[in-house]
Amino acid sequence: MSWIKNTLSSSIGQKVLMSLTGIFLITFLLVHLTGNLQLLKNDNGDAFNVYAHFMSTNPLIHFVSYGLYAFIILHIIVAVALTIKNKKARPQSYAVSNNKSTWASRSMMLLGTLIMFFIIIHLGDFWAKYKMDWIDYPFQMVTIDGEIYRNCYELVMHEFKETSHLIIYLIGMVVLAFHLSHGFASAFQTLGINHKKYTPAIKATGLAFSIIVPALYALIVVVTYLK
Repeated sequence: MSWIKNTLSSSIGQKVLMSLTGIFLITFLLVHLTGNLQLLKNDNGDAFNVYAHFMSTNPLIHFVSYGLYAFIILHIIVAVALTIKNKKARPQSYAVSNNKSTWASRSMMLLGTLIMFFIIIHLGDFWAKYKMDWIDYPFQMVTIDGEIYRNCYELVMHEFKETSHLIIYLIGMVVLAFHLSHGFASAFQTLGINHKKYTPAIKATGLAFSIIVPALYALIVVVTYLK
């Protein structure tokens, strides 16, 4: 098993791990967005409550959720390790730099840290209140097609009526957009998918993804706030 330890302790191995966990998290963003878009339906939250119930009770989703949490933590740990290693390799910045890299690529650690704080706030606002019995949130119950569900839709409406929550969420989506604008294409490049035929398409897809997906998340929050 020493080869695994050597691979994960090397810069190349860590970058590959960053790419794989990043691609998994990108996929999660799409899946989560699909569910959140149910909030825009004009059905008094029925579709979203059914979705929230399924996501919180399905055994397979539970298993994937634990994997998600593990991947987020792993992504953060590897990012910190790579940042420290890069700092040690070049403790002082060049006096004159011709670096043509983008601000996002130079600020991935800062952006990632801000996203981590946003995730903690987001989990506290929704996941904790929905899942933890020790948090005293007065959930209403609704009946949909003869089945009783927690009214998670009402919780979302309540949280996003707060202007402070709206501002935090919108800032979080801007930060996410910048993080994705570099991270999407970088993940594929690290995995060796770098060819003059495919790279432009990957970069264009990454740019579109980094704009459209955070914008849709932000749209959901703004529409909810204005309801």
